Amino acid sequence: MILVSACLLGLKTRYDGQSKQCADCLAALTGKWWMPFCPEQLGGLPTPRIAADLQGGNGHDVLAGRGRVITRAGSDVTTNFILGAEEVARLAEQLTVEAVFLRAGSPSCGLHPMGVAAALLSKRGYNLIEFS
Repeated sequence: MILVSACLLGLKTRYDGQSKQCADCLAALTGKWWMPFCPEQLGGLPTPRIAADLQGGNGHDVLAGRGRVITRAGSDVTTNFILGAEEVARLAEQLTVEAVFLRAGSPSCGLHPMGVAAALLSKRGYNLIEFS
């Protein structure tokens, strides 16, 4: 089983409500069992939503209470991002996943800098693969 960021599949879960399908991700999923997820939606945020950025560090810093996630309008959505990360980790545990496919550049899923969900999944030892 592979967990895959829903936006990579072309589902309209991105902050701007748009689709941004990734052909490389779809090809990598061929013949495999997979389940889509969106940590920001699982954390209670709507789609579309105001874009957010990591402040004060990366996802590990957010989880440790040293960083925040702030929308470009100035709202603190750190709690939503942490809740979403925890829900994704819960799914990964229940489904015994072999890998998690993540969206590059996302404050939730990105690996460079590491987003909040990616940080929690990394901390728990999951195989993370990033797609643009």
